[in-house]
Amino acid sequence: MGGRLEVCIDSVESAVLAWEGGADGLEVCSNLIIGGTTPGVSQFKQIRQACDIELTVLIRPRFGDFLYTDAEFKMMKEDIRMFRELGADGITVGCLKPDGSLDMSRMEEIKDCAGRLRLTLHRAFDVCENPHKVLEEAVLLGIDTILTSGQACDCVQGTEALRRLIMQAGERIEILVGGGVNAEVIRRLHEEIHAASFHMSGKKRLDSGMVYRNESVHMGLPGLSEFDIFRTDREQIKKARYIMDTYVRQENN
Repeated sequence: MGGRLEVCIDSVESAVLAWEGGADGLEVCSNLIIGGTTPGVSQFKQIRQACDIELTVLIRPRFGDFLYTDAEFKMMKEDIRMFRELGADGITVGCLKPDGSLDMSRMEEIKDCAGRLRLTLHRAFDVCENPHKVLEEAVLLGIDTILTSGQACDCVQGTEALRRLIMQAGERIEILVGGGVNAEVIRRLHEEIHAASFHMSGKKRLDSGMVYRNESVHMGLPGLSEFDIFRTDREQIKKARYIMDTYVRQENN
């Protein structure tokens, strides 16, 4: 496969910066600080208007595991149909059973809802019990892409597992490497294991524009300031784009 650079974003501002930096596609979500959840409709509409780029929408109703209640699964299917009508190019999603296996029946329902949209199995894959079995099931389902760090905290730690998955996948399904990706990681993993497709956020921390600050009130995650804003760094995306064009695409063309 020819290689692809996808950037995950959770704001219109980040979407524009990633597009300007040279991303091939965007994963649109909310709340990246907790791994991402399903984005808002107005957010998606603004990004669709602002960026002439492939948009894949994360379908994840909440933070946490990938064992969903009936109500949550109904929400997921409704969201998939809605974003398909709004002009999404693909969805990123995943459902597991309590034993860590892929929930094939629910994934089949999701594929039916998605229709012709590109389908990515997200990092639920990284917490499944048997990734090599799930890869074969994903191929059987007709899933286009698996997003994975190699079942590790980041893709560098998961290098050997990624090597095996890339070899197993061949040309049948795209292995999209995520988790700690930057320009140097792209170069390194392409050289070491011939990884060709990468998923990154390229975030940087911005200081809030608030002048008045009540520092004693915390409404979010422990240790996270309400005055820290995370946004895509266009320069990080440009560096990744350069490595992709210099090393990955030249070799694969």
